[in-house]
Amino acid sequence: MTSREKAPETYEEKLDLLTSLRDEAIHSASAAAVEKQHAKGKFTARERIEKLLDPGSFVETDTFVRHRTYDFDMQKNRPWGDAVVTGHGTIEGRRVCVFSQDFTVVGGSLGEVMSEKMCKVMDLAEKIGCPVVGINDSGGARIQEGVVSLGSYGDVFLRNVRCSGVVPQISLIMGPCAGGAVYSPAITDFIFMVKETSHMFITGPDVIKTVTGEDCTFEDLGGAMTHNTKSGVAQFASEDEDACLEDARYLLSFLPQNNLEAAPRVQPTDDPLRMDLELDSVVPDNPNKPYDMRHVVAHIVDDGEFFEVHEHFAKNIICGYSRLNGIPVGIVGNQPSQMAGVLDIDSSEKAARFVRTCDAFNIPILTLVDVPGFLPGTTQEWQGIIRRGAKLLYAFAEATVPKLTVITRKAYGGAYVVMNSKHLAADFSVAWPTAEVAVMGAEGAVNIIYRRDIAGSPTPDERRQVLMDDYKARFANPYSAAERGFVDDVIIPHETRPRLITELEALMTKRDPGPKRKHGNIPL
Repeated sequence: MTSREKAPETYEEKLDLLTSLRDEAIHSASAAAVEKQHAKGKFTARERIEKLLDPGSFVETDTFVRHRTYDFDMQKNRPWGDAVVTGHGTIEGRRVCVFSQDFTVVGGSLGEVMSEKMCKVMDLAEKIGCPVVGINDSGGARIQEGVVSLGSYGDVFLRNVRCSGVVPQISLIMGPCAGGAVYSPAITDFIFMVKETSHMFITGPDVIKTVTGEDCTFEDLGGAMTHNTKSGVAQFASEDEDACLEDARYLLSFLPQNNLEAAPRVQPTDDPLRMDLELDSVVPDNPNKPYDMRHVVAHIVDDGEFFEVHEHFAKNIICGYSRLNGIPVGIVGNQPSQMAGVLDIDSSEKAARFVRTCDAFNIPILTLVDVPGFLPGTTQEWQGIIRRGAKLLYAFAEATVPKLTVITRKAYGGAYVVMNSKHLAADFSVAWPTAEVAVMGAEGAVNIIYRRDIAGSPTPDERRQVLMDDYKARFANPYSAAERGFVDDVIIPHETRPRLITELEALMTKRDPGPKRKHGNIPL
């Protein structure tokens, strides 16, 4: 029903009514509210959708849905579409479902009707098998609806779980996202945030001040860089909303529409037979000298293209997407320039999450190994490095997509096994001549194995050096591992790109159904 005094009778009158109502829906926010949004450096809900999707491709759903109420006073404030814009369109010609919360309409607060619209478009995404992008900008639960608004969040969470591993889910935080609302993005595959204007937290600064006495700002508590560097909740931090929307489009270029499809292959512009001689000198002669694993990636992949995920969190490991001869691949690599590339709690969980995402969406995984081991210390042990490091081991072992491994330098101890070794069913594993596959480094091993020998020597330092040289000759090379078949080949670094492409092409028809089970029990 509408508030018009006279019902339309002729076709022209009905057409005029439709046009006026549609215009009301599109311009439901007041000019003052829109201006206030723009003043904060933020776009409106519809502007965001227009920038995200291909021009003219958006098809809106539930345009005329309205808040339900029997309260006469609230009849005056029942905007068309409630506080969210939903529908579907295309990105680079590929179908995407989208919802965009509208902060200019009742603060973007979530209630029963808004939840129903979001659930409906998520159900559509699952049904037709396409990604869903959620743009979050909401003041939280609609308090006037009481427990109904809380139950509405639960309805959204259920859809997030049902879509998980079925279609890619991307959350763009473009304003406040607080309380129970944060759990919907937390379930999705990727979270983008905008510096200075987007915030996520369970409880706000005022509540924290009251309960704990701590003083904190919105930015310190739940800003983009906080969640990109400290908590690891968000994977991307953008300078502004334009960059955020463009990055989301770019990410989708690496992902398939759903779990039953292969990731989209593009026509390569880089020679698959290219051999980059700079790879031969990227690893320093001094085994303790750092280097940037991103340089290795740049010399191997198509056109040096690497879209890093979780760039600012757990920097001792890198994760991201590239292509090999046009085929999207997920790359995991130890980072020797940060903490010598050791595995710790944060890097293990970061990489495990990334590996499982790649496996869920049929994206081959390339692992670059230079790891001296797990980070020692009481802090790591007490915080559960055993359980949390096992997540990475579990993720690699469980993955059934094509799995390729290159050992560039150190592969020590249990970390060697965890980093996508042949023992965890890596399909193809090679080592460079600079590789060292051993239980530990020469000095540590000699001090343990030959402790009494060294202590009883009249020249302990000389004896230790002789034993270290012998250990290095026997183990600080890849050939003992190659003898056992733990690596498939030892190759010259500049041969890496064409060799990986050859093996990847062969593995694209890989079938690995695994045992029948409801699901595994990853150590969460």
